[in-house]
Amino acid sequence: MTIKVASFNINGIKARLPRLLEWLEETRPAVACLQEIKTQDEGFPAAEFEKIGYHAIWHGQKGFNGVAILADGVQPIEAHRGLPGDPEDEHARYLEADVMGLRVVCIYLPNGNPQPGPKFDYKLRWMERLRERMRELLAEERPALVIGDYNVIPEDKDTFSVRAMATDALMQPESRDAYRRLLNDGWTDAIDLHNPQGGVWTFWDYQAGAWQRDHGFRIDHALLSPALADRLQAAGVDKTYRGREKASDHAPIWVALRD
Repeated sequence: MTIKVASFNINGIKARLPRLLEWLEETRPAVACLQEIKTQDEGFPAAEFEKIGYHAIWHGQKGFNGVAILADGVQPIEAHRGLPGDPEDEHARYLEADVMGLRVVCIYLPNGNPQPGPKFDYKLRWMERLRERMRELLAEERPALVIGDYNVIPEDKDTFSVRAMATDALMQPESRDAYRRLLNDGWTDAIDLHNPQGGVWTFWDYQAGAWQRDHGFRIDHALLSPALADRLQAAGVDKTYRGREKASDHAPIWVALRD
C-alpha cells in the first residue's frame, strides 16, 4: 500500500480548473497540494473537487498567491495557516494540515525578483522563517513533508542554462544557501534523490518557446522528514501535463510513500 502526495502550481485555479480536474482524475493522488490558486477564499471551487471525491482546505488571496490542500476521501485537518514569525506578512503562501497520518505542509515561496531589492530581501526572510518552522517539525519527529513551489533552483544541474538564469533570484547564492540549510538540517529532497544526475524540470516559461525547446528548470520540491524519507518509494514529475492546452507553466510533482 502506498500513499501518493503531489504538488501542482496551477497558476490560476479558475483559468485552469478543467486541466486540474483532469490531472486529479487521471493520476489520483491521495493528497494534492496546490499553489498560486489566485482566488479569494469565497471563490475557491470546493464543490468541483467534492464531485470527484476530494475534500479541501485553502488559504486564498485576491489575484495572486494562494495555497490549498486536497485529500481523496478524507478531510484534511488544518494545523497552521500562514507562516509564523511575521504578523505583518499577509501573503497566502503557507498551509499546514494533518492528513492520512502525515503532516503535510504546502508552500508557495516568494519569487524574489527583481534582485537585489525588497522582494529578494522578503524572500530570504521568508526562507529563514520557514527553516524555523521546519526545525520545529523535525523536533517533533513526525512523518512530515514540505512540498510546493520553492522558487529555488538548488544546483546548476537543475536548470537548462546556468548563464540564462545567472541574475535571477531563483539561483542566487543566498537562495541556494538557504535551501541547502534545510537539507543540512535533515530534510530529504525526494526528486533529487531519485534523479541525482539532474536534468529534471518542473517549470517552463510561457515566453520564447521554452516548453517546445525544453528550456526549463526545477523549482518545485518535496522535502521529507527523516521519519518519512525512510518510507519513500518513488518520486517524479508529471511532465506531459505541461504540454496540454491552456496548461500551467509548472508540471505537477509527486512522491510515493509506503503506508
